[in-house]
Amino acid sequence: MSDERTAGGSSRRTVALASSVAGAVVVALDGTVLTVAQPALQHDLGASLTQVQWTSTGYLVAVAALLVFAGRLGDRYGHRRLFVTGMLGFGAASAGAALAPGAGSLIGLRVAQGVCGALLQPATLGMLRAAFPPERLAVPIAVRTAAIALAAAAGPVLGGALATALGWRAVFLLNVGPCLVFGLLATALPRPGRPRATARVPLGLPGALLLAAALGGAVHTLAGLPHLSRPGLAVTVLAGAAFVRHERRAAHPLLPKEVIGSTAVASALGMLVAASAALSGTLFVTTYVLQDGLGLTPLATALRALPLAALMVAAAPVCPVWLRRYGARRTAVAATAVLALGVLVLAGTTATPAVCGGFALVGAGFGTAMVAATQVIVRTAAVASAGVAGGLQQTAMNAGPALGVAAAATLRESGGPAGLPLVVLGGVAAAGALAGRALPGRAATAGGDPSGLDPSGHEPAAAARR
Repeated sequence: MSDERTAGGSSRRTVALASSVAGAVVVALDGTVLTVAQPALQHDLGASLTQVQWTSTGYLVAVAALLVFAGRLGDRYGHRRLFVTGMLGFGAASAGAALAPGAGSLIGLRVAQGVCGALLQPATLGMLRAAFPPERLAVPIAVRTAAIALAAAAGPVLGGALATALGWRAVFLLNVGPCLVFGLLATALPRPGRPRATARVPLGLPGALLLAAALGGAVHTLAGLPHLSRPGLAVTVLAGAAFVRHERRAAHPLLPKEVIGSTAVASALGMLVAASAALSGTLFVTTYVLQDGLGLTPLATALRALPLAALMVAAAPVCPVWLRRYGARRTAVAATAVLALGVLVLAGTTATPAVCGGFALVGAGFGTAMVAATQVIVRTAAVASAGVAGGLQQTAMNAGPALGVAAAATLRESGGPAGLPLVVLGGVAAAGALAGRALPGRAATAGGDPSGLDPSGHEPAAAARR
């Protein structure tokens, strides 16, 4: 009987990991395959450049605005249920986007994809937190991160091939099959019992609406740079201030104090924002440098950037070893410093060997930092708050790129030195390394959790002193 229970638990963990990876990959792939198909999309639909931009911005606004509330929904109603809803909805919206008759309907369907993606992303981490014991979380998170990196790397090549051979609509059809298969597969997972305390806690809809308004205004403002959107900025400031006031006074705030009040979580979130901003901004700048400055083709540019994807994938499974040996703080700080070094290498040269080396450093640093920071966030959260923690992690990963690309575009148009944008982005990555100094250190006892946290999610006294 014991063997049967063990086998059943292993099977459930396998399904949970496979579903979590599939959900994360679908969203990551969708974020990269569309980029190379946008010119064909614009020509076919007769869309304006602004409309084409909103096919991406609308998705980003929806995801960033709803992630944390979606995490709370998962904590309240079950991550499996939210995952299934998000996957099937994402697939349906993708099928609709492939059949969209015009730019307006396509933008609306992209927003629908963003809503479903917001439901889906926190659930992928919440399912792992519920399926795996805390001491075994690092490996499945590393597998998930490697799959995301691989999907993001394959996206432009796959999207270009599909758009060239079959047209831009085939890019959206790519998601339909996996969403249907893994959405239905996840229904086989057991329905875990819902904690009574969580069932009684209100969803925090007022806080969710204020947070959505603040994040939506922020993303809209960043997407419009270098031209400042005053209405967007006003909405961001007013809604953000109202959200902070509401959270301080609410009996049941949207962001549980045990999650948002943790020094380790705040440090990890800051590191993720800085690292993802540096990565996305660097990719934006170097693409223009290599193509407009050196006259390289998109394929030649992609080949020079391959070390980034390769090292990001390779770093993910190695990171748990470093976490066990050195702890989250040393691992994450060192990784972010490597990321900053890679950005500065790219700022100083356009020679092919150095460019490849710079991309390799960026990939290795970002891949390691993302696994380390994500593991701390998910490990720190209690099972009842795992969805909110996952939502915060994904919000950081969506806000960072918007900030990085906006800063890179503004600096490129400022008329300053050509290498200035990358130097500034290297400084952003270095700031992430400073934020990482508040992460927990190596566990004091042999065999301790690699994040340096005890099973309750608190920092051991010995680790906190180091």
